[in-house]
Amino acid sequence: MLAASLGLRRPAILSSAMSRARVKRKPSARASRARLPAGKRIACVVSTYHEDVTSGMLSSALETLAAAGIGRDSVQVVAAPGAFEMPVVAQRLCARKDIAAVLCFGLVLKGETEHDRYISEACAQGLMRVALETGTPVLFGVLTCATLEQAALRARRESEGGLDKGREVALATLEVLSALRTASEDA
Repeated sequence: MLAASLGLRRPAILSSAMSRARVKRKPSARASRARLPAGKRIACVVSTYHEDVTSGMLSSALETLAAAGIGRDSVQVVAAPGAFEMPVVAQRLCARKDIAAVLCFGLVLKGETEHDRYISEACAQGLMRVALETGTPVLFGVLTCATLEQAALRARRESEGGLDKGREVALATLEVLSALRTASEDA
């Protein structure tokens, strides 16, 4: 808004990326073909801080995985106290031979200080480091919102008028597993 009032225009690539960010993720052909390798499971780390929001994302993710043929018996759910603790829990899960991917669900709300920034950056960087060091996909389903209302909207299912981030993370998991399987195949 400020840029428009000053007569400035966003670069086309930025406008395009921002528009795409608002478009709901649809299951790709890769996601619909996704399957877990034999003997592998999916793990979910869910923060108990703001559990009313994080449990909704987890529930939606579990439904999405089930619809793709990954039953609840192939998913392990581990509770973490908050977003800051998620990387170490994800790291322990990634060290296991039976875990194919780890989905992480949390919420960091903006406060009066910069505490939220430090927590969210530590969480994001920690989860990325775990993924890169272990070679196991770690999916980032940690909301960083200014208000609880914003978080609830992002966590709520699409059928309830929300953005359904739990579903998005589950679909991204299926796609990354498919991409890694393709990347491992001989040409």
